[in-house]
Amino acid sequence: MGKRIIQQARGKGGPAYRAPKRTFRYKLNYPSCTGKGVVLKLLNSPGHSAPLAKIAINKKIFFNVAVDGLKERQTIEVGGNVVSPGNILQLRDIPVGTSVCNIETVPFAGPKLVRAGGTEAKVVKNLPQGVVLLLPSKKEMLFDGKARATVGKVAAGGRLEKPIVKAGKAFYMKKAKGKLWPRTSAVKMNVIDHPFGSGRGKRIKSKIAKRNVPPGAKVGLIRPRRTGRLKK
Repeated sequence: MGKRIIQQARGKGGPAYRAPKRTFRYKLNYPSCTGKGVVLKLLNSPGHSAPLAKIAINKKIFFNVAVDGLKERQTIEVGGNVVSPGNILQLRDIPVGTSVCNIETVPFAGPKLVRAGGTEAKVVKNLPQGVVLLLPSKKEMLFDGKARATVGKVAAGGRLEKPIVKAGKAFYMKKAKGKLWPRTSAVKMNVIDHPFGSGRGKRIKSKIAKRNVPPGAKVGLIRPRRTGRLKK
């Protein structure tokens, strides 16, 4: 007798496919007020690839990604125009060539981009309609000048240099974030375990599921707009 395929099991939402609640207990955000704050503590968060900074400003606490060189009890500035690692400024106040991270896509809506360990974006141009940043993907993107960002490069840039060595470590690293690992190729499964299973060798079956099939068969391409190779 077959068992539920992985898409069904994950969709049901059992504890094996959920990240523990404590993983994402720290929410990254910027304060609504301006002024000088103090870094109370540098924290490790299993839900983030970089260390986090616990910062107090005007008797309020918020969490931000830690940048290279940030220390506990260090004073940082929210708002203003002092360009120093750890300070949170509007993009229009940051000079060209400066490294920034934890960027807002919409002013005062909270940081969304460039938050992974070791990443940074560069201020390329200051235009009347906004500020152009060079993102880690090597793509240039225009942002509102009022959007805020943290000056500096995200810490933990060398995290990928240390080898994992054991499969068990990789398993627990993924489990902490609710990620699926290891992932078995569908065509290597038995026919009772997946619609792509069985067949001698790796013969790929059609990956376009019918629109009215049940969830257990809805795998591969789901309702594609088009199929086939692009004609040049």
